[in-house]
Amino acid sequence: MPKIALFVTCVNDVAFPSTGIAAVRVLERLGVEVDFPEAQTCCGQMQYNTGYPAEAKPLAEKFAGDFRGYDAVVVPSGSCGAFVRDVHPRLLGADDPPPVYELTEYLVDVLGAQDVGAYFPHRVAYHPTCHSSRLLKLGDRPTRLLRRVAGLELVELPGAQECCGFGGTFSVKNPDVSAAMGADKVAHAVESGAEYLIAADNSCLMHIGGTARRSEAPIKTLHLAEVLASTADSPYGASA
Repeated sequence: MPKIALFVTCVNDVAFPSTGIAAVRVLERLGVEVDFPEAQTCCGQMQYNTGYPAEAKPLAEKFAGDFRGYDAVVVPSGSCGAFVRDVHPRLLGADDPPPVYELTEYLVDVLGAQDVGAYFPHRVAYHPTCHSSRLLKLGDRPTRLLRRVAGLELVELPGAQECCGFGGTFSVKNPDVSAAMGADKVAHAVESGAEYLIAADNSCLMHIGGTARRSEAPIKTLHLAEVLASTADSPYGASA
């Protein structure tokens, strides 16, 4: 049996641990045994994207050591998954790193799954985050999975391809522009008529969700993994 590891990422570990738990539940439901290397830390994306590649390299080296020996690494984050897959080889010149998959890539491409046995009786819109769309090129994998969730109604998100404005440190360096972009994304989410805005990156959802709460917009945010993990007896399985 393949040795599969979960890279939970910093944001999920610190602020959204339920996402990592949900990812494991979905994988285990499909018969995958998942390991969690407890020594894992940051992948170095924040340092690298802020202009400090020398500070990012030791974190990339640590990642390679922490996940050495696994057949695949699954990441519930398009942003971190794209960074590890795209930048780590350039930082390290690694000859044979383990393949890194964003969660929906692993479910659809490796396991051949689309119906993962989920139940989520709510109207949702999907926001394709920048890294998941432009670097990982997830395409319709997430929406194919969402369309097979029992009880779920998937509605179109106006301006779906537009950035939410988070952009990691972009939101810190350019707060006014970031806030305006976030407000636009919330307005589009409300316009869609969805109850939940779903995405594959909690960093973007944190930005959108915070904007929505401050403006008292009638939209909630939730990571895709938690939708796929939901069942009739879970908190999200109850009808709105």
